[in-house]
Amino acid sequence: MAVVKIIELVGSSKVSTDDAARQALKSAQNKLRNIRAVDIVSTGLRGENLDEYRAHVRVAFLVESAEIV
Repeated sequence: MAVVKIIELVGSSKVSTDDAARQALKSAQNKLRNIRAVDIVSTGLRGENLDEYRAHVRVAFLVESAEIV
């Protein structure tokens, strides 16, 4: 039986909301294996001059089970 864990991340970029989502995924890929889905929850602008794009994403990945022999 498979178990999937979901985490939420916020990526940021000076380029676009798409790039902000890619930055969040890139960070997740450096730390997690078996990523199965990425959902963009919301996007927005932040910063004093509203010049920082943000993407709130949910990343789903398979949880590996350790079998005891």
